[in-house]
Amino acid sequence: MNWFHRMLAISLVVLGQPAQAAVQRCDTHELRVMTYNVRLDTPADGPNRWDQRRDLFIGQLRLVRPAMLGLQEVVPGQRSDIASAMGGYLVLGGGRDDGKAAGEASPLLVDKLRFRVSASGMFWLSPTPLVPSLGWDAAFRRVVTWARLTDRVTGHRILAINTHWDHIGVQARLNSAVQLRGWIAAQRQAGEAVILLGDFNAPLTEASLQALLVPHGNFPGLREARAGSRELPVGGPATFNGWDLVPKTSQTIDHVLVGPGLEVTRYHVLAAHFGGRLASDHFPVIADLAFTRSGKGCAATPRA
Repeated sequence: MNWFHRMLAISLVVLGQPAQAAVQRCDTHELRVMTYNVRLDTPADGPNRWDQRRDLFIGQLRLVRPAMLGLQEVVPGQRSDIASAMGGYLVLGGGRDDGKAAGEASPLLVDKLRFRVSASGMFWLSPTPLVPSLGWDAAFRRVVTWARLTDRVTGHRILAINTHWDHIGVQARLNSAVQLRGWIAAQRQAGEAVILLGDFNAPLTEASLQALLVPHGNFPGLREARAGSRELPVGGPATFNGWDLVPKTSQTIDHVLVGPGLEVTRYHVLAAHFGGRLASDHFPVIADLAFTRSGKGCAATPRA
């Protein structure tokens, strides 16, 4: 094949990939996010208690090294272990019993080199969100941890959110979605991308999650990362494993949801084990994201 025919063949290959060519990214600085239910430290877990799997769990975090990480079921001792091991991260959010140290937490970890934090906080999923409280038919208090971030690399601004919904209360999950939807609509600033991480204890088909996927008033509607992944998703549907290496049911209850302006490049349920040992009773969900061009082209990205 001569030079002309080689170039023609290459051109045809490129032109034959409209799906990838149609995506216009503002930059090549991908953003890796991760949600992971740590499984609280309890003696009832016997050989799966935290001190027997701590190094496996932290080893995964260090290997994946997400820029943003949402954890759930974190009790104070686990928080201390993770914070010590992940020194390059800010750990945001307090416990559900007092907003400080007591009870399980759903902390948001952000890479200090990648992000500048301008504000952060937490609230309860209940009719009284500013005080420790139980919502509706929930079995336990449930919280949301949030932060306003500026990407030091691209200058983009992000409203990052992490949560853990109730595993019993169906009405509580639906009301949690409505509350969170309203909060995002009220708090999201112009030009701010939204990333929502969490253990929602619900499949995408449940009305609670459907309420987050559809635009409503000033709420833009979110997309689930697996369904929106540009590359073929990796890993099975099960995110809850119940300590089974190969889960008997395909419970997809941990999700990464993103708002407009973000493309999901890759998605991975990391169903890893270590010689027959699991790091948690959930598998982590990982998504690589990239900011996309708006209809008028990329906005300026000032240095942070």
